Amino acid sequence: MVLLLRLLPVLFILAAGLVMWHVSARATIRKLAAQSHPLAEPGLAPVIEALRKALGVERLPVFVHEIPQVNGLAAPDGSVYLTEGFVRLYRQGQVSAEELASVIAHEIGHVARGHAKRRMLDFSGQNLLRFVLTGLIGRFIPVIGPWIANLITEAVAARLSQKDEFEADEFATALLLKAGIGAAPQLTLFEKLDAITGARAGVVPAWLLSHPATADRIGAIRTNLNRWNAA
Repeated sequence: MVLLLRLLPVLFILAAGLVMWHVSARATIRKLAAQSHPLAEPGLAPVIEALRKALGVERLPVFVHEIPQVNGLAAPDGSVYLTEGFVRLYRQGQVSAEELASVIAHEIGHVARGHAKRRMLDFSGQNLLRFVLTGLIGRFIPVIGPWIANLITEAVAARLSQKDEFEADEFATALLLKAGIGAAPQLTLFEKLDAITGARAGVVPAWLLSHPATADRIGAIRTNLNRWNAA
């Protein structure tokens, strides 16, 4: 009984984290549904069809999120989105159909690897970690202890997020190869990415970034290609 009472705060934090994630996920799905429409670009149809055949699925619906930012995303329900900003770059000739296919393949990778479910568990775990660290560090450093605990938690969250991105990149490379598109568009898009999005290296420490550095992602893709070719 005493043990159960001691565990109650931990169980409460974990349960609260799960509830918060589910609420946030449902809100995200509703928002995306209200602000999106099906992708209907004739020039993208061949590459999407190639991805569909490679996956062996009957349909591969892709939606356009009507925001100007350049991004792709996989919703908690498994839907795949390109932003209007990304599609506009395609219409302007700044990115190719094959390069957009690499974005779609990457987001499919998030779905296939179950990253949404993993993030649900990670979110609860991070809340618990923040609670424990705040108590421990705050006991010795009362003023800045909570800030340090939050910084450590954010670093752990960033590390987990970066791992997901590398996994999705790896899946995308394999899918692009199977679809006959090849990995070259994935690499060329990454080479353009920082300039396209206006990213500035060094502004935020790499270990606090939710996405790995572009150079690291390119290096990982090349490593995978060399390993697969050698095999």
